[in-house]
Amino acid sequence: MGLFDFFKKDKEAPEQRESLDKGLEKTKTSFFDQLSKAVVGKSTVDEAVLDDLETMLVHADVGIDTTVKVIDRIEKRVARDKYVSTSELDRILREEITELLQRPDSGSTAVLERPDRGASGQPFVIMVVGVNGVGKTTTIGKLAHRFHSAGKKVVLGAADTFRAAAVDQLIIWGQRVGVPVISHGMNTDPASVAYDAVQKGVDMQADVVIIDTAGRLHNKVNLMNELSKIKRVMQKVIPDAPHEVLLVLDGSTGQNAFLQAKEFTKATEVSALAITKLDGTAKGGVVIGISDQLNVPVRYIGVGEKMTDLQLFDRRTFVDSLFSKK
Repeated sequence: MGLFDFFKKDKEAPEQRESLDKGLEKTKTSFFDQLSKAVVGKSTVDEAVLDDLETMLVHADVGIDTTVKVIDRIEKRVARDKYVSTSELDRILREEITELLQRPDSGSTAVLERPDRGASGQPFVIMVVGVNGVGKTTTIGKLAHRFHSAGKKVVLGAADTFRAAAVDQLIIWGQRVGVPVISHGMNTDPASVAYDAVQKGVDMQADVVIIDTAGRLHNKVNLMNELSKIKRVMQKVIPDAPHEVLLVLDGSTGQNAFLQAKEFTKATEVSALAITKLDGTAKGGVVIGISDQLNVPVRYIGVGEKMTDLQLFDRRTFVDSLFSKK
């Protein structure tokens, strides 16, 4: 079984779907309330309904560019079919958004197909980045729990040395999950911590090493220089590390999360995204926009506070949940 293959079972499990449905409840409630208002008094989808639908998608933080794509698809469908009932609108939206997000250029598959410890026999190294307050360290703890529960050997590196709380929080997560945490304390060299964590992973024949990094503002040149330094130092131990640069975004910030994603992808080689805190917001539509607009796959979504509430993102399952009704 590959390092990430056990996630495949998660997306099929009923309890995972139940957690996803519950986590998206605020987004769904807002979404369907606005959809109902868009079609009130209308029997067919016309220009006025499409205008209201466009406003609804923008308010759901789907984003302007993705909203325009969705509306364009529906307009073509209405023109082709001549008559589209408003009662069919949620089904049509579901179909068009699902198709849009599953285009070949909308991002790589969410499941990372990789043998245990990689082809070279080395640990799989994940460097986690993101601004302060997005749930970065908590996401690392939940990932560690996932891997550890699947029987994987995990090492954590507390390289966010600019905040004592971040170091302490990661140590607590390590104790809670039952995995080692490499820490040099606050105000120490982050690259040195990352080096020692990767070396520890090699020495104990770990399956995965997860490195926390500083979360200062994304437009700080010194932060990006620090991330580059951490990469270079890790590569002294494992030449192709990190194998994944995971950017954590707070879904409750809506389009601000999208802007952060764009800035980070310009400044560093982000290879995957984790979008957190979707259970506390009605802005879950931002996942659709980010997944569509960026050439970076959404790998995980956070839909609750439990350790099992960090789920592998599957586009079809997400859209099905978003459009499901009680």
